[in-house]
Amino acid sequence: MDAIVVTNLTKSFGTGPTRRTALKNISLRLAAGSITALIGPDGAGKTTMLRTLAGILTPGTGEVTVLGHALPKEALALQHRIGYMPQHFGLYEDLSVQENMTLFADLHGIARSERESRFAQLLTMTALGPFRKRLAGKLSGGMKQKLGLACTLIHPPELLLLDEASVGVDPISRRELWSIIHRQVVENGITILLSTAYMDEAERCDGVIVLHEGEILAQGPPARISSPLQGRAFLFELPEDLPTRPRAVQSRLSGLPGVIDTVIQANGLRIVTEKPGPPALPVDLCGLGTLRPAPPRLEDAFVSLLFRRGMRRRIATPGEAEAGEDSVVIEVRDLYRRFGDFTAVKNVSFSVRKGEIFGLLGANGAGKSTTFRMLCGLLPSSSGTLRVAGLDLRKAPAAARARIGYVSQKFSLYGALSVKQNMEFFASAYGLQNRRKKTRLAWALEEFELSGYLGANAADLPLGYKQRLALACALMHEPDIIFLDEPTSGVDPLARREFWTRLNALARNGTTCLVTTHFMEEAEYCDRLVLMSLGEVLAQGSPGEIKAAVRRPGEPPPNMEDAFIAIIEEHERTSRRAS
Repeated sequence: MDAIVVTNLTKSFGTGPTRRTALKNISLRLAAGSITALIGPDGAGKTTMLRTLAGILTPGTGEVTVLGHALPKEALALQHRIGYMPQHFGLYEDLSVQENMTLFADLHGIARSERESRFAQLLTMTALGPFRKRLAGKLSGGMKQKLGLACTLIHPPELLLLDEASVGVDPISRRELWSIIHRQVVENGITILLSTAYMDEAERCDGVIVLHEGEILAQGPPARISSPLQGRAFLFELPEDLPTRPRAVQSRLSGLPGVIDTVIQANGLRIVTEKPGPPALPVDLCGLGTLRPAPPRLEDAFVSLLFRRGMRRRIATPGEAEAGEDSVVIEVRDLYRRFGDFTAVKNVSFSVRKGEIFGLLGANGAGKSTTFRMLCGLLPSSSGTLRVAGLDLRKAPAAARARIGYVSQKFSLYGALSVKQNMEFFASAYGLQNRRKKTRLAWALEEFELSGYLGANAADLPLGYKQRLALACALMHEPDIIFLDEPTSGVDPLARREFWTRLNALARNGTTCLVTTHFMEEAEYCDRLVLMSLGEVLAQGSPGEIKAAVRRPGEPPPNMEDAFIAIIEEHERTSRRAS
């Protein structure tokens, strides 16, 4: 039996010259009790698809049948049979966990006699039981997502629609969310359709639908979508004592003829070619590592499909030299930040050198964003030493801020202003005038390919272009150091690749980059890392050093996600024993 049947669905927005077709002649069937992933670049139509199936948007043309009911005619009959969790789920941050759940129980008409058992079940499943009296606004990002899912499941649905449910959460919280999602299928037979930016999540699903510009490029089981990549995926294994940064090797490989994708992966580089067969490596690279075939994965197929549709990756300019200086430009010693009785950052110490890409990793609520805000001069420290660009932040915060750029977790753009107005505002805020202002604005438009969106409001941009604009504004004054707080959260794999190509180029030219991320494969791009939990530093060093610290004899080499989870979980076990 099919839970969803869509035939020739088309959905458009606007009229006249502003008319945009979000879905084009879509046809699909989803079996009851299955998990299906929607993947695609920003603006592909994923959210429009989910909102249409939820009965929130009216189909333009075509036929849509959900759980046996035709939409939009029979949408009312589906009201209590569908659970829909949008990207920005509407939790009430001034209400507690318990009060949020009670509110959603009221909205769904759950009988009071059934509530306590249902609440207890959901609180146990999400591990939120100890926090039922905590305000939603005080929860970590992962806990908020779990509460949002619990509220969506207050009335057990037959169909669950999830729009980027795991965006912005750490690997441990993401694993917990997936455990909950899988349990709904196994125990309750719920049909689940979800959109995700994580290809490993999509690979766990029964089926995958690849969308691009409102059209389906491929659909079917993940293995069937990736199978055409047989003979086109390779791993270039590098020695642990590699004399140069893996990013430098990646830059060389990405420019080779016939190579459509190159990413840093574990102990080497993953290469995807346009046609079957290995790439022809330059002589000097042949002796640097070992090239061997690799099983294709869904992300390889995703990149290949979009490459065929004309979406090209941004390739770093060859021959750019790595920054040669080794001077310390950020120094953090014995840093503390207290909010009343709560200590958010405890005794944190590290240093960052010029031209480094330095990563801060940690679970939601680890203190990363608080540390970032102190380093940017946006939040005073309670105690400790903070020196940025040679300046003491306690004595000269304004002078230090003039030397840095900052891209916040929630893009700090003015949504009601156009792309041009945002860029002009930030240029003026950084004190740029006359010819320099004009030169930098022209640079930003060309470098970030924003000319086509010049008059568009920032709020209306696809997420990938919001990211571009935020980075352009942060770099307007050519800062020595740039801070990026989860800048790739929610964007698709191609947009993430483009971002890291830009970041690599900045580092090669001497700009120091500090970045937080929940994508563990991105941590491989960092020169050094600090891993935090509950405000403390648990580990620091190069990606290789952190992975080596958790490696066990006789077991496969860990990747960064394995290392992250192992270190965090060991810290939690130690903390429990100590208490």
